[in-house]
Amino acid sequence: MKRVKTICRQIFAASVTALVCSPVFLAKAETSVSYPTSVAALGNKTILKDKSQSSYIVGPGDVLFIEMIDIPELSGFFKVGLDGSIYLPRLRAVKVDGLTINGLVQLLVSNYKRFVKDPEMYIFIAEYRPIRIYVGGEVNRPGYYTLKGNTLGSISADGGQINRTTTLGDINPQAMTGKDISDAVQTSISVFPTVFDAIRVGQGITPYSDLSKVQVTRKRPVEEGGGRKRTQVDFLTLITDGDESQNLRLFDGDYVEVKKSNVVLREQLLNASQTNLSPQFFRVFVSGRVESPGAITLPQGSSLNKALLAASPKLLRGKVEFVRFTKGGEVDRRLFTFKPSAAVSDYRNPLLMPGDIVRVKDSIFTSSMEIIKEVSSPFVGVYSLYQLIDKAF
Repeated sequence: MKRVKTICRQIFAASVTALVCSPVFLAKAETSVSYPTSVAALGNKTILKDKSQSSYIVGPGDVLFIEMIDIPELSGFFKVGLDGSIYLPRLRAVKVDGLTINGLVQLLVSNYKRFVKDPEMYIFIAEYRPIRIYVGGEVNRPGYYTLKGNTLGSISADGGQINRTTTLGDINPQAMTGKDISDAVQTSISVFPTVFDAIRVGQGITPYSDLSKVQVTRKRPVEEGGGRKRTQVDFLTLITDGDESQNLRLFDGDYVEVKKSNVVLREQLLNASQTNLSPQFFRVFVSGRVESPGAITLPQGSSLNKALLAASPKLLRGKVEFVRFTKGGEVDRRLFTFKPSAAVSDYRNPLLMPGDIVRVKDSIFTSSMEIIKEVSSPFVGVYSLYQLIDKAF
């Protein structure tokens, strides 16, 4: 009897060893730990390894890679349609608009339990849709803008255009594991639209922009009850101290608002002018008694006196009229005597903004000289003609 028990123990131990060392078991064990996935559902557990993707709200235009572990027939790339749905094997149309990746994993795992026992799923964003945001507040050009943020491309030096370097057609989901596809996608780009890009497409800041108070309003996902949430960042520290934590990544539907200061923030404007946050140059219009009337191109941070000197290097006299049309439909109009020594941001030497109008009026002296010139010019012409004839004969 003892010998029979010993033989049974040996047979059991050999069976367990064969099972553990079998390719199927090793593949299962390897699958459950080897994916650097953004969101993966393994059995009944959901593992979050990349919060930036797990909190991303899915919407029309996104391309998702969904892998059902060990079931390639249920795996592949799926694009979210205009109605916010994806078309999946067995499940057909599934509404995913407004869900995070985490919420989508939970939904699909629950639905696939009708067809698969203990489904193990891996999902990540293979291609991000363009995002449409609103940039408002104290920027030069408020409005809606569309920014591209795509993991299958690279953003060019000007920060606006995305050049594609990889396409979905280059990736074969049947020949690659989820980890291989994730690595191929994630190594192609790691740049997404940020607050910096939003202010930049809004054509930069004004002398009154308060970059220490930039507000971002964002949609909440469906599983959190919807609605919106809001936060405020000190964007100025990005420029002065290089604090990247204040340069938030933007998502579709975000609203970026730059608060307005009651006073001119010249120091901030000069700091920003040393970056590509705002256009390097802008144009104002100078007219009246100057040598070169018309549009004048000036560097950021220029004042009224600099514009006048650019339009008329010679000594100026007389009254100067300054006109600025504000965003609220009001007109800032000033009339003062030109003073070359006026400090920057002084009432008589304001920092200029794109579209400002400067007009140099005639003084009493110059007006008198013009009248004398007009009256005397016929006599001067006749006298010159007389001298010419007299010398000829």
